[in-house]
Amino acid sequence: MRQPTLADVAARAGVSAKTVSNVLLGRPNVSAATRERVRATVAEVGYVVNQAGRGLASGRTGRIAVVVPILFQPYFAEIAERLILALADRGLSTTLRIAHGRDAERDAALGVTTRDVDGVIICPHHFDGRMIEERAPRRPVVQLGGRPTPLLDCVVMGEREGFEAIVGHLLSSGRRRIALVMTEPAGDRYAGYVAALEQYGVPYDETLLAFGSDGDRRMSAYEAMVGLIRSGARFDAVACFNDATASGVLRALQRHGVRVPREVAVTGFDNTDEGEFTIPSLSSVSPEQEEMVTAAIRMLLERIEGYGGPGREVRTGARLVLRDSSR
Repeated sequence: MRQPTLADVAARAGVSAKTVSNVLLGRPNVSAATRERVRATVAEVGYVVNQAGRGLASGRTGRIAVVVPILFQPYFAEIAERLILALADRGLSTTLRIAHGRDAERDAALGVTTRDVDGVIICPHHFDGRMIEERAPRRPVVQLGGRPTPLLDCVVMGEREGFEAIVGHLLSSGRRRIALVMTEPAGDRYAGYVAALEQYGVPYDETLLAFGSDGDRRMSAYEAMVGLIRSGARFDAVACFNDATASGVLRALQRHGVRVPREVAVTGFDNTDEGEFTIPSLSSVSPEQEEMVTAAIRMLLERIEGYGGPGREVRTGARLVLRDSSR
């Protein structure tokens, strides 16, 4: 049986073959209605993009590298899946790379380990602009999350404002002894914690800080929380660096007979699916992942299509998602 062609899709959708190609390549110069009609027609006729032919004709592979530092942390697993599905909607395939450590992230951005793609979206742990100052990336790169990198297009989440808002929520509910569980007293989330305390006139207390060795592992947070409990410090709430940290904290509190939220409220950050299923369900901050993914893909495709301007920065919001752990 003959395989449907690009021309078949164009004829059925009532558009030109060029328009179909633009939709499949994710180019921005197509109306939303036309884009949806073309995608529906592609699915209806069963058209499959010939990636080899596309590469020969355009010099492109039709493939994007999605780079994350880890997958056992729910946030990175979820953001990778969002990127992969959103790119597929634009007719693009993906290569998933795990870049564990500074050198691996630098090599992914520079193209050392991502030679076979048209562009890179990197979700970093350690990456910053100083790591590529002396060598330009071989292909378009967009950074999603982390501190902004002036040399690249970046999508930056509202970490400080989000953390300030969630700690403010705890303080406005009458909590005054807010413990903090993270890896070190630094970064935008820590700054948000300090700013919220100042706004409510609550003294900063170093005895309420509990640092774990790894902000992405639940066991590290569990151990940090146990240490804080055994120290004898009084606290009526715990603000956690992320949802994975909060899961470890909830476990430690439960093991020590502390009732959440009656005695101690707990909050996370990232609003991962995990937070809906902890006991109790977890209050968190949504960095608007869908908005982040949309912005990152848009800027990457514009670079692939030839945009050569300076690095751009898109800053997304931070929305409180309040659940049982802090009510």
